[in-house]
Amino acid sequence: MGSFSIWHWLVVLVIVLLVFGTKKLTSGAKDLGSAVKEFKKGMRDEDKPAAQLGDQSGDTEKSREKQAEHDKQAH
Repeated sequence: MGSFSIWHWLVVLVIVLLVFGTKKLTSGAKDLGSAVKEFKKGMRDEDKPAAQLGDQSGDTEKSREKQAEHDKQAH
């Protein structure tokens, strides 16, 4: 009961092909493959965004200081 034979899986495959069609399945497989590829690329480039965030945080602090000065002058 817990294990399915190869015939069960073949019947399931045929039903899936009949319901969804080959075009939807191939486009879905391509989308899944590109998503996995982008995920792996993101994992490899994990260190680069962290370095960029560190550089941008200094710019954010400067802009906050400028905004605080501007607010003081406005009051």
